[in-house]
Amino acid sequence: MDENPTTGQCLCGTVKFRISGKFESFFLCHCSRCRKDRGSAHSANLFSSSAKITWVSGKENVKTFKLPDSRHMKSFCATCGSALPIFQPEISLLVVPAGSLDSPIDIRPNAHICCSSRANWDNDLASIEKIDGLPG
Repeated sequence: MDENPTTGQCLCGTVKFRISGKFESFFLCHCSRCRKDRGSAHSANLFSSSAKITWVSGKENVKTFKLPDSRHMKSFCATCGSALPIFQPEISLLVVPAGSLDSPIDIRPNAHICCSSRANWDNDLASIEKIDGLPG
């Protein structure tokens, strides 16, 4: 086991996990499938072909959806719906939603991918006002 494993959990805290090993890549995907299953401008996923996941609690609450006729899959908590890691054994790949992690990570996104599918409102977002809390 790593001295400092990466930890994470779902929003309601039912599912908790630990990742041992390194992430090889980190992509922000703008494809329509990722936008749909995240409800956002893009997904933010970490990938590893060597890291191992240990379900600390709530493994029975992890559900997986596979989009028919595609490789697109999503794991989530059956209680709160939070995105969770998924291991795809057919390609030996662990995919971890970055937002599910509690630990800091030492990898930055490698690239925005599938940008040709980007939402029409997802342009020049860096120029939008930044508010530290909720809007007044």
